[in-house]
Amino acid sequence: MKSPYNRPTGFPYRKGSFYLKVYTKFWLSHSVAFLWMCISIYLARHWLIDLSIIISLPLALLVIAGISYIPGYMNAFLVVSLIMDKQPVLKDENPNDAITLLIAAYNEEDKIYNTLHYIGKQDYSGPIQVILVNNGSTDQTVRIALKAKENFQLKMDILHEKIPGKFHALNQGLLHVKTPYLITLDADTLLHQSAIRYLVARVKSSPADVSAVAGSILVKNSRDNLWTKIQEWDYFLGIASIKRLQGLYQGTLVAQGAYSLYKTESIREINGWPDAIGEDIVLTWKLLEKRWKIYFEPLAVAFTEVPSSMTHFFRQRSRWARGMIEGLKQVKPWQQPQIYTKYLTGINLIMPYLDIIYTFCWLPGLVLAFFGYYWIVGPMTLLVLPLTLLSYSILYFYQTKYVFKPLNLRVRKNILGFILFILAYQMIMSPTSVFGYVQELFKFRRKWK
Repeated sequence: MKSPYNRPTGFPYRKGSFYLKVYTKFWLSHSVAFLWMCISIYLARHWLIDLSIIISLPLALLVIAGISYIPGYMNAFLVVSLIMDKQPVLKDENPNDAITLLIAAYNEEDKIYNTLHYIGKQDYSGPIQVILVNNGSTDQTVRIALKAKENFQLKMDILHEKIPGKFHALNQGLLHVKTPYLITLDADTLLHQSAIRYLVARVKSSPADVSAVAGSILVKNSRDNLWTKIQEWDYFLGIASIKRLQGLYQGTLVAQGAYSLYKTESIREINGWPDAIGEDIVLTWKLLEKRWKIYFEPLAVAFTEVPSSMTHFFRQRSRWARGMIEGLKQVKPWQQPQIYTKYLTGINLIMPYLDIIYTFCWLPGLVLAFFGYYWIVGPMTLLVLPLTLLSYSILYFYQTKYVFKPLNLRVRKNILGFILFILAYQMIMSPTSVFGYVQELFKFRRKWK
């Protein structure tokens, strides 16, 4: 996404005369989703009968529920929720609270200078303290960071953490944070010039029980190759839609370490980042367990570098899937105190089932369909597609009008990437996630990168 740096003026959200409570939105969305699923079950009755003749009724129900019923329910819930979502108006667009940026870095000599450069270009009026934690780098990361500190006149301290592991580096930095808010930032992530301002403005405009605000992550290297072009749409539509859904119900499930704001005392109360490959996932769920809420701010935009090779992507996303399982082990969905977070984290309990069904049933069924055998994949499976396109259309409109326009960003033309994202992306994502589940099941060695 192109990102010219002209300071946006005026907040895009408007107050409306009609307001639905979050509780009402939650149950209304479920009602519509349940109705959609009932219609799908009725329309798919012949499909169920035909498949049950081949593999038995219980197995047929298991397969079709994982391919059609449950995904259809979830997509319908997402669509209705997005239609009713309305971001609260900011009380103050220009806060000046002192904040700390916490960056864990391991061999980032080719990225860290640019990251610090964009920090120096922020339009935030409050004091910014940068803490860079060098986690055993063997390259010139520290030397280049010192050069950037001088060139951009940053208030920055460099710490050293010899024990490998991002959570070790973050916890080392946490010991030195003296401000009420801290922001974690990946060493390869670039901030839009108003990113910090909007993130702090959101937490300052939120109720006292909001402990974190997740920023919005977009792709900065989408022009590298076709694979990064596909991922651009995943961040712009897929991940953003899930973040908005979770933010609406006050339980964003991942205040991602790549770019999120936390209340410092909240992090200290749960003893910092946990020893986990998905340290940001587990940390977020522990915050939610404390009855704290976590919001999402779409205008607080940062640009990250996504994997440009299939191997790197496979490692990253399998690590994310493994992190989700770690989170489920440490904080059970039924332990969450709020009904919204019980539901949102509970969805993750069935994600392995859905990914396994997709990988070992839907993909082979797709091959069979090419040869005229519509036992598993057939016309009924296309019922999910209109909902998917509708949800992405709603979010595309929202992103372009209420996020990109006020931030002076422009959506690049990437039609081929969009088509492949819609048609083929899940074919890679589900098997990758299944591998991540297997890694966690058999306790494979964990890697930061």
